[in-house]
Amino acid sequence: MSALFTPFALRSLTLRNRIGVAPMCQYSSIDGFATDWHLVHLGGFATGGAALVICEATAVVPEGRISPQDLGIWSDEHIPMLQRITKFVRAQGAAPGIQLAHAGRKASTKRPWEGSGEVAPEDGGWQALGPSTRAFAPNYPTPRAMSTDDIAHVVTAFGDAARRALAAGFEVAEIHAAHGYLLHQFLSPLANDRTDAYGGSLENRMRLTLDVARTIREIWPAELPVLVRISATDWAEGGWDVNQSVVLCQALRELGIDLIDVSSGGLAAHQQIDVKPLYQVPFARRIRHDASVPTSAVGLITEPAQAEQIVKDGDADLVLLARELLRHPRWPLEAAHVLGADGPWPDQYVRAKRRRA
Repeated sequence: MSALFTPFALRSLTLRNRIGVAPMCQYSSIDGFATDWHLVHLGGFATGGAALVICEATAVVPEGRISPQDLGIWSDEHIPMLQRITKFVRAQGAAPGIQLAHAGRKASTKRPWEGSGEVAPEDGGWQALGPSTRAFAPNYPTPRAMSTDDIAHVVTAFGDAARRALAAGFEVAEIHAAHGYLLHQFLSPLANDRTDAYGGSLENRMRLTLDVARTIREIWPAELPVLVRISATDWAEGGWDVNQSVVLCQALRELGIDLIDVSSGGLAAHQQIDVKPLYQVPFARRIRHDASVPTSAVGLITEPAQAEQIVKDGDADLVLLARELLRHPRWPLEAAHVLGADGPWPDQYVRAKRRRA
C-alpha cells in the first residue's frame, strides 16, 4: 500500500491522502474579494485529487496585504464568495483550508508581473507596519514600528478573521508565520530590534506568534485543526534558525496547534539558499521528531516517488505542492497511478482512468 495515499487524521478531520495544496498568492482580487478565478483555481486542485486545498495568504486587515490585489477577509462582505469556493472544494472530497496572514513590512508592494518594490500611496499603496523601522530591501517600504496597541489590534484581527473563515466554511486554518511576513518579522533578530516585551529574547520574539496561535485555537472548533506555517531558517547569519524553530514548535504544540507547515527563507534579502530537490525536507523531519508535532514538507517536490518516500520514511506527515500543481493540477491522480494506488477520481473523469497498454 502506498504511504502517500493512506488517510491522515487531524482531530476529527480525516484527509483522504497525504497530498495538500500549498497556499499560492494569485494577486487577482479587488478590495480583497475572491473571484471566479479563485473558484476555478482552487476547485481544480480539489477535482485533481488533493486532500487539502489551502487558500492563498489572506489578509486579516487591509494594510496586511502584500499587494493591493491580495485576497482579504477583514470584512463580512468577503464571506459569500469564499463560501461558494469552500462548498465546491468539500463537494469534491477535499478539505478547504485558509492561510490567515499579515505582510508587515513586506506590504504595499507590486504583484510579481508588474515588477518589484513599493507601491506608492498615489498608486494605491499605504504605510507598512513592522516590529522595527528596518525595510526588507532598499526598494521596499520603510515600515512604521508598531506600538503595543498596534500589536493588540493585529491579534484581534487574526481572531476576527478566524471567525469569518469559519462562517465561510473552511475546515482548516493556517497561521502564516513564514516567508518574512509580519509574524516571522517578530521572530527574527534580523527584522526585530525592539527592546520591549516583543523583542530581544527568544521568548519575547515568539510572543506575537504565540498570542495569535492561542487566539485562533480558542476560536477554531475543537474538532477542527489549526496549522502554522513557519520558515525554519532565514538562511542568513544571525537570523532565525532551526534550533529556535524547534523551541517555537514545542510551544505551539502545547497551545494545541496540530501541524507545522515547514518552509524556509523570505526574511532577509541577502539570504543564501542552497536550492535543490527536497532541500527543505530535513527541516520538516527535525521539527517532527524534536518538537514531537506533525509536519508537512514543501519545496521542489515534483515526483511521486519523492513524495512517497517522505511519508514512508517519517520525514513528514503531509506533502504540500505548489508550482508543480500549477504545471500539473491533477498530479495526485497521476501519482496514484504511478504508485499503484487508487486515486480519488471524480465520477465525471473516471472514463479517463483506464489507460491503454
